[in-house]
Amino acid sequence: MGDKKHTLTLTDNATGKAIELPVRYGTEGPPAVDIGPLYRDFGYFTYDPGFVSTGSCRSAITFIDGDQGVLLYRGYPIEQLAEKSTFLEVAYLLLYGELPSQDQLDGFTNVIVRHTMINESLKSFYQGFYHDAHPMATMVGVVGSLSAFYHDSTDIRNPQHREIAAHRLIAKMPTIAGASYKHSIGEPFVYPKNSLSYAGNFLRMMFAVPSEEYVVDPVAEKALDLIFILHADHEQNASTSTVRLAGSSGANPFACIASGIAALWGPAHGGANEAVLRMLAQIGDVKHIPQYLAKAKDKNDPFRLMGFGHRVYKNYDPRARIIRKMCHEVLEKVGDQHDPLFELALRLEELALKDDYFIERKLYPNVDFYSGLIYKALGIPTNMFTVMFAIARTVGWVAQWMEMIGEPDQKIGRPRQIYDGPAARDYLPIRRRKSAPHGAGTADLNGEARNTD
Repeated sequence: MGDKKHTLTLTDNATGKAIELPVRYGTEGPPAVDIGPLYRDFGYFTYDPGFVSTGSCRSAITFIDGDQGVLLYRGYPIEQLAEKSTFLEVAYLLLYGELPSQDQLDGFTNVIVRHTMINESLKSFYQGFYHDAHPMATMVGVVGSLSAFYHDSTDIRNPQHREIAAHRLIAKMPTIAGASYKHSIGEPFVYPKNSLSYAGNFLRMMFAVPSEEYVVDPVAEKALDLIFILHADHEQNASTSTVRLAGSSGANPFACIASGIAALWGPAHGGANEAVLRMLAQIGDVKHIPQYLAKAKDKNDPFRLMGFGHRVYKNYDPRARIIRKMCHEVLEKVGDQHDPLFELALRLEELALKDDYFIERKLYPNVDFYSGLIYKALGIPTNMFTVMFAIARTVGWVAQWMEMIGEPDQKIGRPRQIYDGPAARDYLPIRRRKSAPHGAGTADLNGEARNTD
């Protein structure tokens, strides 16, 4: 587990000065060059847009090997957890590092169940949002407001406070999400029911109404629990990095998770499964698939197959192998067999998997391709897709946040930059200034912005 004695020598050809940089090793994955001494001893920063080659932390939670298509939670392959585990068991694993005994799982489940209610005052908070507000906008606001209600769990230096905050966030996120949806469609909120599973409880809060009984569909419940497992954590992605960066400042856990939700909202991160359905709608009909496959192969055509390929996985997304089987099961037992969108998606999958162009480039369907289809089959509207992602990823966020806060050498995140602006210059009085080539716009009499050019 400790670092091997290995260094990398870096030489500045201009000055002839050399520096020894330590090389750090984890239990899995490539080694990392420790560049800490680089600026202190050499006066250089590193430049890595998007941090694609930079390790920002040490973590024992999740490991990804994108070349081999491997995803491990605390060392356990995602395939085994998806087949044999439940979401709350996986949540315990991510939080505490080991799979629970039966007593531990029962105790953890009981704690989560007992914290699913939200403060009644929050119900009026929802009324401050416009009726057609996007549920993610509501989620950001409501989750951020939790620190105003739970002062007994905001001392980040207190391990008990951190734990109870983690439990509250995991427990309350489905309730907050369900209420966000109900508010958006003008229906009354549905209280959680402690006798139901985590996924079953959420389905009831989404779709039940006070005027009739609601029975959870076991296929829908199983599918949702599986999706939650597959989305629980994914190493240092944009939203997780955002949570860690916010947490490094000492912000309370509710604010940190709200920042993660905001980052997840971006279409390049959490909106991929929505993009899949928009793409299918654009294709429109099975007979148009060959035409759009040709467009996807044309490098001069902006059209891309959404839900195919992955930035991290250069091989098949291991989560996609798992969810594909569940997707077909859901479409067979729950979905509308006559929905042309489902027929279109399955035919597109079939043709793309046989096409040499996509096979050679390893552009296989990823988890987002199938999760969007499952959500649609379950009756979950498109604007709730990213909310579903947030419910599942909350577990990973709080696990990563707890790990970071517990580090003895934890320090505030402070990336550096390469400055490309003007060199130092003196202030000029306004009478001596010339108009800039691209001046700021001014408002005309109708309030329309117009350029000063």
